[in-house]
Amino acid sequence: MALKIVDRCVNCHACQMVCPTGSIRKGKNDAHFLINQDTCTECVGSHKVPQCSSICPIECAIEFADGTPVNPFGSLTGLPADKAILV
Repeated sequence: MALKIVDRCVNCHACQMVCPTGSIRKGKNDAHFLINQDTCTECVGSHKVPQCSSICPIECAIEFADGTPVNPFGSLTGLPADKAILV
């Protein structure tokens, strides 16, 4: 059980500061932050929702292990998914 930060990440550092297990770090050669798969608990047992996704300002930047976005399109902006512009 662990979350994954994908290339939509804009490196705002917010997730790193709120991670209760210290599982988020900046990768050496990566364009975005990484989540340590061995220490990430998805905040189960300590918070109702993963803290990294609760503060992340970018939709679809953090995914569950199965690839499902924690904050899917529209969850932060309120826009319908069919209006999303992928960059």
